[in-house]
Amino acid sequence: MTIQYDLNKIRNIGIIAHIDAGKTTTTERVLYYTGRTHRLGNVDEGTTVTDFMPQERERGITIQAAAITCQWRDHQINIIDTPGHIDFTAEVQRSLRVLDGGIVVFDGVAGVEPQSE
Repeated sequence: MTIQYDLNKIRNIGIIAHIDAGKTTTTERVLYYTGRTHRLGNVDEGTTVTDFMPQERERGITIQAAAITCQWRDHQINIIDTPGHIDFTAEVQRSLRVLDGGIVVFDGVAGVEPQSE
């Protein structure tokens, strides 16, 4: 059954960071804790929801921005998992145009990196 949402209750949220900061892992956690998935995907095992291209699973990085929807309370949340590698910056810039907000992830050990801007 499809749920219809008021436009005021739809949010487009991007997960943004430099490479290997944990964007896809964060996305997996959100999907799991909102009940969208029943297990946590793992980047190293190639079992994540948003990294579905064979090249992404082989290399363990996001190449193409991926959108997935989950529900939280009475809101529809459209999550955009963006690439972090500098070679795919254009993919991130295209995604930014449709976002209502973003979650910026920083590596707790490496801190701010050049690609973090």
